[in-house]
Amino acid sequence: MNRQSNMEKWAALYVRLSRDDENEGDSNSISHQIELLQRYCKERSITNCRVYKDDGFSGTSFNRPGFQEMLRDIEAGMVDTVIVKDMSRFGRNYLEVGIYTEVRFPEMGVRFIAVNDGVDSDRQFDNDFTPFRNIINEWYAKDTSKKIRSVFYNKGMSGQRLCTHIPYGYIKGTGGNLAIDEETAPVVREIFYLCAEGNGTGRIARILRSRGIPTPGTIEFRRTGRTRNYHPDDPCRWNESSIANILAQDAYLGRTTNFKTTKLSYKSRKTILNPPEKQVTFENTHEAIIDPDTWEAVQKARQQRRRPTKMGDMGMFSGLVYCADCGQKLYLCRTTSWTHEQECYNCSTYRGHKGCSAHYIRTVVLEALVLQNIQRVIAYAQLDEKRFVQGLLEEKNALRHKEQETAKRRLARWERRIAEIDSIMRKLYEDSYTGKLSDERFMKLSQGYEAEQAGLRASAEELRAAIDSAQEQAKDVERFTRLVRKNLYPTELTPALLHSLVDKIVVHEKTKDAEGHRRQKIEIFYKFIGASEFSPEYSQYCKK
Repeated sequence: MNRQSNMEKWAALYVRLSRDDENEGDSNSISHQIELLQRYCKERSITNCRVYKDDGFSGTSFNRPGFQEMLRDIEAGMVDTVIVKDMSRFGRNYLEVGIYTEVRFPEMGVRFIAVNDGVDSDRQFDNDFTPFRNIINEWYAKDTSKKIRSVFYNKGMSGQRLCTHIPYGYIKGTGGNLAIDEETAPVVREIFYLCAEGNGTGRIARILRSRGIPTPGTIEFRRTGRTRNYHPDDPCRWNESSIANILAQDAYLGRTTNFKTTKLSYKSRKTILNPPEKQVTFENTHEAIIDPDTWEAVQKARQQRRRPTKMGDMGMFSGLVYCADCGQKLYLCRTTSWTHEQECYNCSTYRGHKGCSAHYIRTVVLEALVLQNIQRVIAYAQLDEKRFVQGLLEEKNALRHKEQETAKRRLARWERRIAEIDSIMRKLYEDSYTGKLSDERFMKLSQGYEAEQAGLRASAEELRAAIDSAQEQAKDVERFTRLVRKNLYPTELTPALLHSLVDKIVVHEKTKDAEGHRRQKIEIFYKFIGASEFSPEYSQYCKK
């Protein structure tokens, strides 16, 4: 029977070229494959043909647009023959290649031909070596993958940037290094500044959109003509994911971090994140856009979940104020009919009627108390920074010394108990060996002691780490003094000032003193140094 008698069906000429195949020269080029297959069809009077091609796709995966289009046409009954240059063009995964060529295609009445390999499903006696060809093709793909991984590993370990995507805010400079883009770098700084002020990604996106700032996709289109993430009808359509990606990009610190992601195998296209211990970071590889203090402030702010009010914005203290009794956050209470003086914060547990008291405090009172304390800390630090640093270190060292003494006593007690368990275990083994203790009883006792000893050893390691953490104290004080140097004596409390210095604020419930006045204690914890004598607990008089 002539396969071309049914003119509604055609022969599918499938061609494929991956990036690695380009290194082998013109013999595997798309044009050469098409020319070869068309000549093959002409010599055999196959006139009804259609080309399906995948340019730049690996043969280890069958999720290719051209292949999938051909497969849909086959399933629709419009293709009766599939012709490829050789088996490697069809695919390099021998299991899937075998399923298509030996199971699916025969079931659908489709003839399969690999010209250079002499494979033709209509001549089964010539195809005995085909499975071995498929395995060899997969071995080739596996070997190529290993070589590419080795090249990437050596490149990454030398400090060269592996990611081909240039972060927004940079351009490609001399020698392939990143250089600051004067047009977009100010936008990056503004995004970090807005986040440090306490704004979420959604609000930042709305602010940039309202200012008419073009998106990264728009900038890329204007410079290169590429339409990825470009919306011609809305060139300033910023979204939350774009803002979040920028805020998480550590390249803005002037560093290069390689091996952030990996793939399970050369057969899998799925990208997975590497844990931090498998990543490699190189400092000072290019000019930084964001300073370390701003970066740390933003990362901490991103960890705190903050929700806008029903009026569409966030209070200055949202995400920073906590209840002293239940430990939950205080939430801003306000309405359109209230003045700013009427706005207040209440405990979220109290709002949910779950047993805690209100811990009510007005926003203006909180603003005044926090500003007053910040002014006091900054003034003292700028008056005599050396004495300020020395006082902080002495205070933290005194506290650390006390904690270390307690930890050392606890560690010594645990280490004695670990030694005791070793002695007990040796006695148990002896009793078990001599028959004084049954096997069942021995197993039960030994498992209990081993579990206790494992727990003690883990806890002992944590204590040793805590005892050896003295160096971090000095680093934390230096970080805080750098933050203080950036701020002159402030006359008003702004979100940027608040979020750059303050880590959290703890609000206590009101109490009455002997004279019947109500008081409320406020604890202010600063970043890196916590609560100290420079950030005292405040008490405010409340109306009866």
